[in-house]
Amino acid sequence: MAKYGGGTASSSKRSTGTNLITNQGTDSSFYGSLAIGTPAVSFDVILDTGSADLWVAGNTCQQGCSSVQTFDPSASSTFKNDSAPFSITYGSGAAAGALASDTVQMAGFSVANQVFAVCDEVTNELLTAPVSGLLGLAWKSIASSGATPFWETLASGNSWDSPLMAFQLTRFINQSRSSDLEAGGSFTMGFVNSTLYSGDIEYINMPTSTQSYWILPITAITVQGNSITTGSGSDTYAAIDTGTTLVGGPSDQIANIYAQIPGSQAGTGNSEGYYMYPCDTSVTVSLSFGGRSWSISPADFELQSVGQGMCMGSFFTLTTGDSAPSWIVGDTFLKNVYSVFRFSPPSIGFATLSDFSLSENGNVDLGAPTATIGTVLAAATAGSRTNTGSATTTLRSSSPIILTIATTLMCFVLNSFIE
Repeated sequence: MAKYGGGTASSSKRSTGTNLITNQGTDSSFYGSLAIGTPAVSFDVILDTGSADLWVAGNTCQQGCSSVQTFDPSASSTFKNDSAPFSITYGSGAAAGALASDTVQMAGFSVANQVFAVCDEVTNELLTAPVSGLLGLAWKSIASSGATPFWETLASGNSWDSPLMAFQLTRFINQSRSSDLEAGGSFTMGFVNSTLYSGDIEYINMPTSTQSYWILPITAITVQGNSITTGSGSDTYAAIDTGTTLVGGPSDQIANIYAQIPGSQAGTGNSEGYYMYPCDTSVTVSLSFGGRSWSISPADFELQSVGQGMCMGSFFTLTTGDSAPSWIVGDTFLKNVYSVFRFSPPSIGFATLSDFSLSENGNVDLGAPTATIGTVLAAATAGSRTNTGSATTTLRSSSPIILTIATTLMCFVLNSFIE
């Protein structure tokens, strides 16, 4: 949640691509793979629709990178050093380094001169192997580097058959047999995979003329069959964010949600901002963004058991900066729908998951995918950065509970509650 405190392309031909996702830390994060340089070297990166920068750990990294694969600029014949410093700060960690450009490949697409950051300082535990960095999939206007994001270069340059990208995410939360890495679903570019959803995709146009985060208004919330007041105007805006594990919102509305659950209580101390409720209560929450109502499985609402018959809920109190939306709707919700992010017209679509998609939930026999470098089917060239100075973004929040997009294992300090 802490991250919310704060070019021209040419295409050779159109195509589509699929990147298989890994579910890390029982739904804590979802990552895919891309390749950088010439010759191309693959890296695992968090897929994050809530930010817009690409960064990876470099081979000169002195902190927080000892257990992850790192990028070696000298090994790529197409690497160009931008020399502009880069840093990004999350509530519980930071990464810093320098901007550069190189050829980046993913799912059959290649972008030359893609600006990204090579980081030589990363807060300890911000990266958990095998993840080496993060791929931002939001809009250029919030890129701290000022560079056109990889996806936006492809979408705006007509490299995709259709100007959209889509996610199907799996569920392994509270599965005793699951390992740290499991099959996480799929990320597609340029098309929607009809085997992963049923019925129609409901698209809702983004409510703002300026594209920044992927934003939709929350028009209705239902908890245990009871309606919750959602407010009006920009107070209802929510970032639809694959890089955030849970769902965060204004304190009064989060409190109202848990008021519909008998026996619930607010967390204290290190658990402040979260709520506990009786584990034997099956909680169903539904969200609407101006159209259909989409239900969140009780399995996703139950974050984890904290002892004494109580469980922690996955909706938490969030305080964002003035320029950020009031709500952050993360994977707790997105695991329950097929989600589509459309470049033109700017909109977000949801559809019902197919039986095939649902069959992947908790299926430990599938195994986590491995990073591969495929054949380039469509290529584009990124434009120059907007700003020429240093690239620095500091993301703050006044809330005492902090989740970071790059943390691949949720760390909830619950000792005060358990004791």
